[in-house]
Amino acid sequence: MSQVSQVWGVMRRMFSRSDGPPPDLDATLQELRAKTPAPVFWLLGKTQSGKSSITRYLTGADDAVVGSGFRPCTRTSRQYQFPSAEAPLLSFLDTRGVDEPGYDPAEDLAAFDPIAHVIVVTAKATDFAQGNIRAALEPIRKANPSRPVVLCVTCLNEAIPRQRHPEPYPFAGLADDPKAVIPESVPEPLRRSIDEHRRAFAGLFDACVPIDLTRPEDGFPDPNYGGEHLKRVLTGVLPGAYRQTLLRLKEATDTLKDVHLRHAVPVILGYSSMAATAGAVPVPFLDLFIIPGIQSRMVTHLAKLYGQPMSAARFKEVAASLGLGLVARQAVRELAKFIPYVGSVAGAAVAWASTYALGRAFCYYYQAVCEGHVPDAHALRKYYHEQYAAAEKGFGR
Repeated sequence: MSQVSQVWGVMRRMFSRSDGPPPDLDATLQELRAKTPAPVFWLLGKTQSGKSSITRYLTGADDAVVGSGFRPCTRTSRQYQFPSAEAPLLSFLDTRGVDEPGYDPAEDLAAFDPIAHVIVVTAKATDFAQGNIRAALEPIRKANPSRPVVLCVTCLNEAIPRQRHPEPYPFAGLADDPKAVIPESVPEPLRRSIDEHRRAFAGLFDACVPIDLTRPEDGFPDPNYGGEHLKRVLTGVLPGAYRQTLLRLKEATDTLKDVHLRHAVPVILGYSSMAATAGAVPVPFLDLFIIPGIQSRMVTHLAKLYGQPMSAARFKEVAASLGLGLVARQAVRELAKFIPYVGSVAGAAVAWASTYALGRAFCYYYQAVCEGHVPDAHALRKYYHEQYAAAEKGFGR
């Protein structure tokens, strides 16, 4: 049976049910989500201190998507899973009310301490009343002293109104040494502001990253001032597998111009990561039953993004165009799972590449439909194999 035939079987069962997918699939996907390396950033700072701007910058999502994406998870906090809760690549925990007297971090600490990889503290350059934020950060830091804390001094333009940001970016040294001296080329008011925040949070952070993430319409020459440096710092402090997730997202979306693809690729990456997690399970052949379910969910998700309803007939049409999949190759890799570690890595690579290629092939198909024609079957099949080869080559880098 071909790969697309397996996915087709899952899709057919899903379309034939009025009450949703089989509960055992949901339970399996829930377990996989817990094991898939999705970095979790705990955002700690006052309202309007730049938390949403950081979320928007790291994900590439617009304000409306970010705003509607957050969901309450404790009485004082909320969570945003990007691109979706179904197959997240990044998660953001936003603590609200932390700047209000009487905030008790105990509930959030109990909920977030086991899952947060990095604490990101935001403080506006000209707002020096940070006593409540420090008070909330102290028990969080004490609970896990080895977890990185990144202090982001934001809204730099407020400290130097009507002045340009200093170029080239002069704050790189603050990431390696929280006590590093700021170059004199930086305007004095901005130096004083940053130094005051470093003093206020002394002993509670590992890296300081001054940033100014503004909207293009605000008119600043660089609307993402310090953004790339922030990404490098976060990438550097994340554990290995989670670091790769952030790198992969950045590399995959940096050069995308098509609006649909900018939204679709993170979705594909999320499901591909989940498939790779399933593919790495050291039990031979088990993932051959799980991965089609993951891929069918992905295809349905992509259909909604493109505004192209996914009917059973349409899926079968695309499946026929793609022809034979890679299940034969996957089966050979499954036999390798009898060899410890080697087989799991090989299975994860095939699962990742095949899911990614399938997702990109459906995007190729949807884009053609949006333009008023159905792509040639040979061209679609060729595109699928090109995407598979590229994904397999890049897996694990």
